[in-house]
Amino acid sequence: MEDMSFIKLPATEGKQPAKKRAKPPQSSMEEEEERRRNVKNLAVLGEKNSSVKLLEELVFGAEEELLERLVEEDEDQTGLLLLEDKDEEEAKESEDEGGVRQELQPEKKAAWVDEDDELEEEVDMKHRFRRNLMKGETESTMTKQKLQQRMREQFQKAMGGTPSWAESSAQKRRRRRAEEEEDEDEEEEDDLLRRTGNFVASSDSLPSGILRVKKCLHANSARPSEDRLTTVQFHPSAQVVMTAGLDQSISLFQVDGKTNPKIQSIHLERFPVHKAQFSVDGETVIATSLKNKMFYLYDMMEGRVLPVHTVRGLNEARVKEFSVCPEGGALLLTGTNGYLHLLTLKTKEVVRSMKINGDVSGVAFSPDGSKVFANSEDGEVYVWDMRSSRCVNRFTDDGCVRGTSIATSQNGQYLACGSQSGVVNVYSQEVCLNSANPEPLKAVMNLLTSATALTFNPTSEILAIASRAEDEAVRLVHLPSLTVFSNFPVAKRKVVYRASCLDFSPHSGFFSLANNKGHAPLFRLLHYKEF
Repeated sequence: MEDMSFIKLPATEGKQPAKKRAKPPQSSMEEEEERRRNVKNLAVLGEKNSSVKLLEELVFGAEEELLERLVEEDEDQTGLLLLEDKDEEEAKESEDEGGVRQELQPEKKAAWVDEDDELEEEVDMKHRFRRNLMKGETESTMTKQKLQQRMREQFQKAMGGTPSWAESSAQKRRRRRAEEEEDEDEEEEDDLLRRTGNFVASSDSLPSGILRVKKCLHANSARPSEDRLTTVQFHPSAQVVMTAGLDQSISLFQVDGKTNPKIQSIHLERFPVHKAQFSVDGETVIATSLKNKMFYLYDMMEGRVLPVHTVRGLNEARVKEFSVCPEGGALLLTGTNGYLHLLTLKTKEVVRSMKINGDVSGVAFSPDGSKVFANSEDGEVYVWDMRSSRCVNRFTDDGCVRGTSIATSQNGQYLACGSQSGVVNVYSQEVCLNSANPEPLKAVMNLLTSATALTFNPTSEILAIASRAEDEAVRLVHLPSLTVFSNFPVAKRKVVYRASCLDFSPHSGFFSLANNKGHAPLFRLLHYKEF
């Protein structure tokens, strides 16, 4: 009988089938007993499998539910991985573009909050510590909020605006944006600042209201004066500006609007410069002092400084105020007791003298040099003919008690007279030559202190007026409309200070002034295309 517990394996080629040891023969009783044991073990295993299956259903649920949950979790994980990949790609793109996103920082809360601050409590403004904040007797009391605003305004006024450390982030962004726009404007003007151009070229009419102006680096930034500046003047033909002051020096600078490099500087020993002017040809500088009878001639072509110790025919204790005659070669010296002396530079002698009633406060030539207007401290204006040395007209400046300054326009159209009260009367020059009682075209009342400096620009479209008795007391008048430009001075903080001298470049492209801080602030008038 063949044993059924063995299974024959198929024979493989090239190998001999392994020989197995045969089991010892078992009896039929033993076989039956072993079969029963196997059946019993199978029954026990079946019970264990059912209990395990029940436990799995209680924990994980039915088999179908478990499969559904596994599929959902797989989909969720796949979605998260896709989102992470997308975020990494976006971050990589932003880094490639060079832009890093900054998270908005939450607004910082105050470290301390006092509930009493919210109350509308009235503060006594008559206290000695707060009295200077009052603007009138009606402000005897003020709320805390209004007082805080008033103190903030006073602080900003004293600081010349909001300090950079006190600016908010939005204000800083606006300031940076404005600076970038100014840089763009400077790039557009580079071509102008590198050339002088044609001085006789005409420009379109200047609009009134707002003057297009840009502040540049100080004209004398390469060598600031150690004392008060008394003179600033542009060269009549070159792109050069001259400054002089009480520090006993005269300096020349090239005007480019950016660096304004120094060309030359000379020191005059024990000679504080009161006034310095170019000659008509621009080759010589004439300089006078405060209390000296001597004056200097500086020959720029030869680099030689010539002192003039005595002037033949001049009976004056000092030589201080003077004007350069438009014809060239002569100076009109302002003496004491109303005298005017005509001095020739060639022979250094006085050729003729004129006299007015009262002391002379200002002198201005007509464009051709044939007439001279002399303003007296008594408020009268004298018109002299230079060829005959005869007074051809005399009139009283309207409403003037004490005259301080006078100026004429280069086109022969206007005459401006300044007074101690700050009023500047603008007349028709032709009417002043013929009328004994001319009416002013305009009385400019924008200065509150004495009008000490008047200057017309070369195109006779702007009149610059200033007072050295007060800070920022400079105004520019639009002559065609006889109105004052509303946006000058341009800066919030002090830049001009106390101006004693004003001047325009040969074709009005630049405007500068001399102040008491030793600086010569420089402004670019954008309407004019040439230097």
